[in-house]
Amino acid sequence: MITAIFDMGTNTFNLLVANQKGEILHECKLPVKLGEGGFRERKITPEAMKRAFAAIESHLSTAQRLGATRYFAFATSMVRDAANGLDFTSGIKQHFNIEVEVISGEREAELIWKGVRAAVALGEKPTLVVDIGGGSNETIIADAKQIYWLNSFNLGVTRLTELFAISDPIKPEELLAIEDHMLKALQPLLHSAQRFRPRVMAGSSGSFDSFRKILEQRGAITKTTLTRAEIPLSEYLHLHQFFITSTHEQRLTLPGLDPIRVDLIVPASIFVNLLVKQLGIERMFQSDYALKEGFLMEIINT
Repeated sequence: MITAIFDMGTNTFNLLVANQKGEILHECKLPVKLGEGGFRERKITPEAMKRAFAAIESHLSTAQRLGATRYFAFATSMVRDAANGLDFTSGIKQHFNIEVEVISGEREAELIWKGVRAAVALGEKPTLVVDIGGGSNETIIADAKQIYWLNSFNLGVTRLTELFAISDPIKPEELLAIEDHMLKALQPLLHSAQRFRPRVMAGSSGSFDSFRKILEQRGAITKTTLTRAEIPLSEYLHLHQFFITSTHEQRLTLPGLDPIRVDLIVPASIFVNLLVKQLGIERMFQSDYALKEGFLMEIINT
């Protein structure tokens, strides 16, 4: 039996196809920008819905070509917050006969942890697992065996770019406003971190993938496997300074940075840098696995 898993995020739609043994046959992602232009009114725009349906059609064609007979689909922050989220999932059912499960932020965080722990050796000490999305950011304090605490914060990068003015380059007062907004929202995490004291961060999804690719281009990353890489903290901090002082055009020429993330990387890095400073993070890892791999691990184990 071939299984296809659709992860319908706020920025990208991801596909994973695996066989009955759990071996991954194919993975790919398509830019959709489902949340673009819709956060203020809490609505998926017709243009975004059109892009989403085109991506689903493409992913479905790929899955069918690979022999998939079982399908799972998950929608996250934008769909669960949108007033027309039900219209969106009903349209997918009508056009493609795919049932979409709109998952809570807590369920999303749990699946992300299951994916990350399959890629990164979390060990026995509490680690901060982070996934930066377009609509929400998931944060989990966990080790390899259990979750101690988790939360989903509405601090996703697309959401922030629509709520805050971000100049080119970002102005110091704009940076401070975003950091202040984040700090107020993140109080539950900061409180829990005082108890569990995570000093290692394991990050998944697009922004951390970008950190890895950029630093690999520079030859600054040496500790890697097929599923993870250690990101030298000093190298990341230098990279962050570039993000918050550079223009769109300067970032566009940065080797390893996906064009879709040229502007989104700024609020993403502000979030990561804030966590590094506030929690005293000492080591950082990038995970190739996230939500869809976490669900694959779940169905394999059950």
